[in-house]
Amino acid sequence: MRRREFITLLGGAAATWPVASRAQQPERVRRIGVLMSLAADDKEGQARLVAFLHGLQELGWIDGRNVRFDTRWGAGDGERARKYIAELVALKPDVILASGGSLVAPLLQATRTVPIVFTQTPDPVGAGFVESLARPGGNATGFSNVDYGMGGKWLELLKQIAPSVTRVAVVRDPETPQGIGQFSAVHSLAPSLRLDVIPINAREPGEIERLIPVIAQTPNSGLIVTGSNFAIVHRELIVKLANQYKLPAIYPLRLFADPGGLICYGAEAIEPHTRAASYVDRILKGEKAADLPVQTPTKYEMVINLKTAKALGLSVPPSLLAQANEVIE
Repeated sequence: MRRREFITLLGGAAATWPVASRAQQPERVRRIGVLMSLAADDKEGQARLVAFLHGLQELGWIDGRNVRFDTRWGAGDGERARKYIAELVALKPDVILASGGSLVAPLLQATRTVPIVFTQTPDPVGAGFVESLARPGGNATGFSNVDYGMGGKWLELLKQIAPSVTRVAVVRDPETPQGIGQFSAVHSLAPSLRLDVIPINAREPGEIERLIPVIAQTPNSGLIVTGSNFAIVHRELIVKLANQYKLPAIYPLRLFADPGGLICYGAEAIEPHTRAASYVDRILKGEKAADLPVQTPTKYEMVINLKTAKALGLSVPPSLLAQANEVIE
């Protein structure tokens, strides 16, 4: 068949197609900004992103079909994060996921209109991100990850796994709500356990490298690492130094166990990203962030590293092993 005849035939066939078929409009593609606090090559950051994307896929949001993702990685760098925030807001997304509490304040400074769903965010009320947990009231809502009372739990666990400890250094970021709140909880319980507590204010790797050896010079010292973006980004350095200087230490998240953290206890960090997908879905379907309540942690996990315990000369009590969700041997 000649080309001209084929085109004529095709045009005639098109004229007979049902009107409804020709009237169908392409599905609207929504835009989601994704801002991660970790680096792009961080396995934990990748796991959180995959959980979020999978959650959206389960709800029918398919990349390239009805949704487009613009993803940026802050890598623990405040200046870089602010740059990426400006980029994402300029793209006018329908909603932004903020994976990490350190991102929420600069996001809210950049926009009070784009809906924001946050994860891994401590005390969003105290930080001024929302009016209340039940009724956030603004353009941000999401999932908190910290119970300040957990600071006391960390102190008890450290005393169980290392009974000889009499002095505890607490690594914190003093410019974050959790750095202040968790230290206060540790400090309040310390006298009842006959422990002395001192803060280590850390926002740069050099401060950790300088202070941990100093702490280790005092016999029977231990370490508590509170939750912060700084601690997560530099977790390998912190764990390495704690083990090198024979400091029994407890960490706030399971991800500190992989590089050799002695004992980790805290809220599960991956599952909230799956749950965040449901909030993004609801916002894309017309609900307001102001009306979606902030959710608190539902799952906690404890991991004990027996290899590290042995290297530190510690014998882990069976009662403590029985509480662990995972034991690394």
